[in-house]
Amino acid sequence: MNLFNSIITLAETSGGTIYDAAGMLYIGVGIILVGMGFSSIAEGLVCSSALKGMARNPEATGNLRSSMILGVSLCETVAIYGLVLAILLIFVVGPSSLAA
Repeated sequence: MNLFNSIITLAETSGGTIYDAAGMLYIGVGIILVGMGFSSIAEGLVCSSALKGMARNPEATGNLRSSMILGVSLCETVAIYGLVLAILLIFVVGPSSLAA
């Protein structure tokens, strides 16, 4: 929270207005959403690779499935952290708190 306040203060003291600070905030949210998009692409790659492996070697389905679930959960944590951070930026550090 202190980092966000220092970034906002830096934007306001460098000759910018409150709208410039809000614009930077939403640019940050956009960058987070791009990261969430890459996370979903990674999940798709994990699932497609696991399905290809299951098709080639049906006996290893159990091991591949457990490895796939672990890989998807690790990819999903990036998206969840990004979602939490985006919600915090929009609703906690949003433009309404910048005006105060």
